[in-house]
Amino acid sequence: MFEAAELGNTIDKATFQAQVPLLRTQLLEVQQRLRHATFPVILVFAGVDGAGKSETANLVNEWMDPRWIITRAYGVPSDEEKERPAFWRYWRDLPPRGVIGCFLSSWYSQPVLDHVHGRRSDPELDLDLDRIVSFERGLANDGALILKFWMHLGREAQKQRFETLEADPLTRWRVTKADWDHWRMYDQFIATAEHTIMRTSVGAAPWQIVEGADFRYRSLTVGKLIKDSIEKRLAEFEMAQRVAAEIALEESSGKKPFKPRSKGPAKDKKPTAANGRNTIVLAPSVSILSKLDMTQALSRKEYEEKLETYQGRLNRLSREAHERGVSSILVFEGWDAAGKGGAIRRITAALDSRSYQVIPIAVPSDEEKAHHHLWRFWRHLSRAGRQTIFDRSWYGRVLVERIEGFATEAEWMRGYAEINDFEEQLVGHGIVLVKYWMHITKEEQLRRFKRRQKISYKQWKLTDEDWRNREKWDLYEQAVNDMIARTSTSVSPWTLVEANGKRFARIKTIATYCDKLEEALGRARGENEAPAPLPRKMRSR
Repeated sequence: MFEAAELGNTIDKATFQAQVPLLRTQLLEVQQRLRHATFPVILVFAGVDGAGKSETANLVNEWMDPRWIITRAYGVPSDEEKERPAFWRYWRDLPPRGVIGCFLSSWYSQPVLDHVHGRRSDPELDLDLDRIVSFERGLANDGALILKFWMHLGREAQKQRFETLEADPLTRWRVTKADWDHWRMYDQFIATAEHTIMRTSVGAAPWQIVEGADFRYRSLTVGKLIKDSIEKRLAEFEMAQRVAAEIALEESSGKKPFKPRSKGPAKDKKPTAANGRNTIVLAPSVSILSKLDMTQALSRKEYEEKLETYQGRLNRLSREAHERGVSSILVFEGWDAAGKGGAIRRITAALDSRSYQVIPIAVPSDEEKAHHHLWRFWRHLSRAGRQTIFDRSWYGRVLVERIEGFATEAEWMRGYAEINDFEEQLVGHGIVLVKYWMHITKEEQLRRFKRRQKISYKQWKLTDEDWRNREKWDLYEQAVNDMIARTSTSVSPWTLVEANGKRFARIKTIATYCDKLEEALGRARGENEAPAPLPRKMRSR
């Protein structure tokens, strides 16, 4: 695979100096055009030690406007990073649309090093690489242009490079003992690198292998590849904009596109409701939600007794979770007026206020819109031992964004897989993930709306948008049915809460979280270690 990058390509000084001014001008021009585009550019620099990764990244910043370039290099994860899923630090640093991100020692570094040093088996390496492919595919599907450069040196060229750097007192520091140790393991590194490139060089994010021995050759090669790739993507983007503008102009002028008459007898069609860019099948008469027993309720006395018991149990479990570094993420979704806020307050009443955060999710900000739709949720992941509670969540992509036309059909359809992958990473890291759908009937929602209108301190909760959403009940019910069917997995199942009875719903949410937390802490403790006993007054009656 690497023979073509060991040919000894060079560019003489005169040619280099003649070509650089024009290339730099072209790079600055495409960067300015990129500022108005709706996609980011992600540059990944990987390769053998001494092949010019950091020098090339520095050159990108020198030849282009560094104000619109984010450069990140990663070493051993910090304590803060270890307390979150592995990809948290990469999601946090992703560039917004219109900006270039340069990544060194990126998501490829640790899997390759671990495999070479025998810390990861072949199947484990493949699992790591599959995770990377999924990560990059999600970014590319969202529009990101991903350019990956493998900077290569042959074994003897790498040795010569190290010796040259060591001979100069100004660059001697750049060669470490680890570099020479890796050089002695050159064949193992190349074998792992070849497997990595073959498995992760996909259409959405292909690898470019660049010979790194001559700095002039590698600099011009990488610079031209960046320029050409951005130019090509910009041409596609600008063409799509022109086509969209022409279609909008035709529609505004009242012209209707020609539609040929269908031949043959008319066929029965399922009832549909057009909404924005999407056509959505109306809810079936029988859905997952329609099977719930909505008559379940608790008397006030039963509720107060159970609330004391479960809040006491949760307090003890949450303190143990904090000590053991077990984090929790609670997701609350449901109909307007279904009681999400009330359930959240009964949970937080049992927690230490220093250990939890409640994240209310509303319309994304301009900064959030400039990133992948999951970016704002990755940012909020807490450190080990804490609780993060989402009042509405990433499921907006397959609910409100689907129904209101804020996401195209292609976007919300792939949202299911993106969400499942996200949640798999959370649970795989040891996070306790609990997802609640708070369900009420349409009649109960109307009753609660009318009650809110009459209570002065609750009127603010009822908005015109709540009434508009109510008119689309059937569409939302179908979307919820699809959401549960596609994202209630063995890794992260949904808890459906019958919430017509508020007291019953609140107890069910707390009890479910206690059970999940108890199970996770049992794994963390090990089978032979008993949990700390509940105080007498907090024990179940």
